[in-house]
Formats: sequence, structure tokens, C-alpha cells
Amino acid sequence: MSEGNSEQEPITFVDNRKIDPETGEIREPAAAAAAGPGPEAGNGTEPVIGSDAGAEILAETITKELAERTADLQRLTAEYANYRRRVERDRQATIDAAKAAVVSELLGVLDDLDRARAHGDLDAGPLKSVADKLADALHKQGLQEFGTEGEPFDPTLHEAVQHEGSGHDPVIGLVMRKGYRFGDRVLRHALVGVTDGVADLVEEEASDVDANANNQ
Repeated sequence: MSEGNSEQEPITFVDNRKIDPETGEIREPAAAAAAGPGPEAGNGTEPVIGSDAGAEILAETITKELAERTADLQRLTAEYANYRRRVERDRQATIDAAKAAVVSELLGVLDDLDRARAHGDLDAGPLKSVADKLADALHKQGLQEFGTEGEPFDPTLHEAVQHEGSGHDPVIGLVMRKGYRFGDRVLRHALVGVTDGVADLVEEEASDVDANANNQ
């Protein structure tokens, strides 16, 4: 053998045991011998996260989505407010219809009380107190009576059963039965007798005077 072959390279052993056999302590893992350069390594400059144009696009997108959500919320709020008003209106209409139905059943009682009052039976006594309390309670609920002598004739409120005169300004001359309404709802038309108004009577008298003057 040659002298070069007789020389051997030294043998190196790496102890990978996790526990030191002499001390019994746990060994810390050795750091990596060679670590490749990270993505940030290179020329020593910071990585580029985003450009100004990208930030503007992101801001515009967020602003647009916020405007859309705000519009949706406003629309839902308006729809809910309209729904509440509609429910409240329907509820009030139902209450008014129920009240009007009850009051309509009492109109006959009010007619009897009016006839008793006309005969003087309600001038004094306990019946007068009952009649007054009933009328006050119905008026507080919204009942209104109409149809009095001298009131202008209204075909939407009055039903004429007799007519005296031929004028164009008729008024109520006789009330045979009162009319009643509950709020804007007419419960019963008034039965009346219609006569000429004051203006028509004045014109008629003037015409008679002129006719008499011409005849003389």
C-alpha cells in the first residue's frame, strides 16, 4: 500500500439523542444548520403590500357597499312605518265600526226619549237624569244629531217627505225624526219637511207687491 492510502479520514459521530446520557437532562433541539433565504431576503428592501390605486379601489368598494346597506335599511324602515300606520288605521276602523253598530241599536231608545221630552215627561225626575247621562255618554263616543228647523236642506243628510213652496233655497221647516251620524258615517237620515228659505220668501213677497202695483 501507498502511504496516501494508509491515511484514513476521521470518523465523526453525531449524537441525536434527546436526553443527555451523563446528566439525564433534555437536550434543546439544534437550530437548522443552513436556512435558505426567506422571501423577504434579497436586496434588503421591505416587501410591497399594496399600491395607492388598490387602496382607492378598496375604499370605493367599501363605500358603495355601505351606501347599499344604508339604502336597504332606510327602505325597510319606511316599509315597517307604513305597515304600522296601515295596521293602526285598520284597527281604528274596526273599533269605529263596532261602536257605530252598538250606537245604531240605541237610536230607537233616543227616539223614545225625544218623544217623552216633547210630552214633558223628562222635565224632572229620575228618568231625566238617566236620559241626560245616556245622551252625554253617546256624544262622548262621537254620536252627533242633525236636523233642526231652519237648517239648510242637504239631500245627503236629510230625507224630505213633504215640500212646501217652489224656491231654490229650501230649508227645513218641520223635523219628523232626527238624523244621526257617527264621525263621518251617517247612521240615519233625518226625516224633514222642506219649505222655502227666507230669501225666497222675500222675493216672493216683492213679486206679489209688484203684481198688485201693476194691477192698480
